[in-house]
Amino acid sequence: MGPQRRRLVIDGLAFEMIDSPRPSGSAAPAMVLVHGVGMSHRYLSRLHRRLGASTRVVSVNLPGFAGLPRPSDDIDVTKMGRALARVVATLGEDRVVLVGHSMGVQWSIEAALAPGEAVAAVVAIGPVCDERHRTLPSQATGLAVDTLGETPLINTIVFTDYLRCGIRWYLRQVRRMVAYPTEKRMRSLGVPVLVVRGERDPIAGRDWCRRLRDAARVSRLVEIPRQHHVVQHSAPHAVADAILFHTAGDWPDAAAVHARTAARNAS
Repeated sequence: MGPQRRRLVIDGLAFEMIDSPRPSGSAAPAMVLVHGVGMSHRYLSRLHRRLGASTRVVSVNLPGFAGLPRPSDDIDVTKMGRALARVVATLGEDRVVLVGHSMGVQWSIEAALAPGEAVAAVVAIGPVCDERHRTLPSQATGLAVDTLGETPLINTIVFTDYLRCGIRWYLRQVRRMVAYPTEKRMRSLGVPVLVVRGERDPIAGRDWCRRLRDAARVSRLVEIPRQHHVVQHSAPHAVADAILFHTAGDWPDAAAVHARTAARNAS
């Protein structure tokens, strides 16, 4: 059976899900893939297929992107993340790994911080925004440099998705992205975090990714050689293998990490 597409409206926000069923005999946690600003599930499709050979995978198109209706108000990262958490809750899974790319990492963090026990881990691919480069010109420069290293196919997907998104909504969300304190919010997470970056990613630099890794309570960092920002499309096998290996159960489970976090907060 191929992926099933369906829409879901949460608090007036329209989401679309591309859902590949769990293969027979799979015990791996479900994977929920979250695109970045301006983007859609399309640049996650190779990773989706690779992960889908091992477990249930759901790619989510967020409100205002991928041709979905734009929200009437300029919603912030927290509100979008909380709505995403409610989408995850509809899946009926007791273990979910949120896999975010770029700004999708921010929305995934907020979804993992929302009430609920389903999220078992967060995967942060090419996370933004480096607090030392947290300006619109700096992010634009990084994006421009990255296009020189990506394949023509990736650049075509990226820029056609930007056009579908629309410049006004894109810029509204980019401002939210730049203002969001990723490192600070990462420290609040009570689930394990896997940070993934391409070795040549000019947007999610090595020092920044190391700081994010160190900010999380339970974390690891994987670097994919010779790859750039859209590493999940250019090297889907390597990224999928890293995700499956590092979320296979050798980390403390979410409940144990939640308990330690609560104890620390109480002390």
